[in-house]
Amino acid sequence: MRVLLVNATDIEGGAARAAFRLHQGLLGMQVDSKLLVQRKLSDDPRVIEPAQKLEQEMAKLRQTLDRLPMQVYSGRTKEAYSLAWLPDHLRSKVQQINPDVVNLHWVGEGFVNIATLPTLEQPIVWTFHDMWGFTGGCHYGLECDRYKISCGACPQLASTKPQDLSHWVWQRKRKAWANLNLTIVSPSKWLAKCSQESALFANTRIEVIPNGINVQQYRPIERHIARSLLQLPQDKQLVLFGAMRATTHKRKGFEPLQAALLQLSQSGWQDQLELVVFGSSHGRLSEELGFKCHYLGKLGDELSLVLAYSAADVFVLPSLQDNLPNTIMESLACGTPCVAFDIGGMPDMIEHEQNGYLAAAYNIDDLAQGIAWVLENGSRHQKLSQRAREKVETEFTQEIQARRYLSLYAEMAR
Repeated sequence: MRVLLVNATDIEGGAARAAFRLHQGLLGMQVDSKLLVQRKLSDDPRVIEPAQKLEQEMAKLRQTLDRLPMQVYSGRTKEAYSLAWLPDHLRSKVQQINPDVVNLHWVGEGFVNIATLPTLEQPIVWTFHDMWGFTGGCHYGLECDRYKISCGACPQLASTKPQDLSHWVWQRKRKAWANLNLTIVSPSKWLAKCSQESALFANTRIEVIPNGINVQQYRPIERHIARSLLQLPQDKQLVLFGAMRATTHKRKGFEPLQAALLQLSQSGWQDQLELVVFGSSHGRLSEELGFKCHYLGKLGDELSLVLAYSAADVFVLPSLQDNLPNTIMESLACGTPCVAFDIGGMPDMIEHEQNGYLAAAYNIDDLAQGIAWVLENGSRHQKLSQRAREKVETEFTQEIQARRYLSLYAEMAR
């Protein structure tokens, strides 16, 4: 079985890390796996990047060029948006590699043209890491569900016109992908449901296969050792929060976290807690959060992340919309209970009051209550930590993920 995974990058970003972990899991099962990217950051020889210097330089510009048509929408948001209109080299690359099956992952940043997919001769498995596959360009619809019809009047473009840029992108997808030999994989039940309800993929096969993680790499480390190495206090309970652009990426929920922390600081916790943030080197002042805050910056290696999770008493990710965030899985693997809103793929990983706490969606009071509930009882916290680790060991290992994908690949390649 020769498998080609396709993702914009190999190890930067949540989708990239999920795809790279699948690649590693497949290699561990002696599968001939390669990963095709437009920007390579790892030293894995089986990750294929553009060979020519000019092509590498162009790859750096593709995201900017892809978004050029959006300049006419002056009121657009800063959320990720991909139009996928640039010419690409995917078909020729796939022909050179000649795999049995192509597994697309996150192909934004101008990496893959919409019209290229029907030119591929191999069966396609497409792993959705967000909603882009069935929208008119946005990667998360947030409050908008116009993907169930045909997009247009896109709120992220600040557009009220039915025939806007989002509708043009959606129509290109509808026309190009009508007869694809395609199976969609969703890491979460929530995204699978959204895909099934979309106008583009209502009649397409959709499988749910969660992401996997290396449980030998992500494992609990003694808390006092982790805190000592990160120079964090030993005499406080630590609340951890982290994501790419942690304090500025609105969808990841730093604002509701701030509101919940202010509540806790006013209800008797002010001398007991401190906040730790990774993914940002600066943010709100401690007085704006109600607690002292430690900013760890961008953690680029796995060991630093393991130390951060192990140092914390609870990991909180109050995303407004999310698929199956790696950070929750990583935290659970390190034995750290998690608190999140009961949205998206969070319930696939967090079992309410078993290995963490699922707060009612967007309810700040319940979010604050959930953080307190996890922390206030030592013996209960120990049980939550144990169950957190067990959840990952039984459902989310790289081996389980790779085995399920391999079964699907074999079926598709017959």
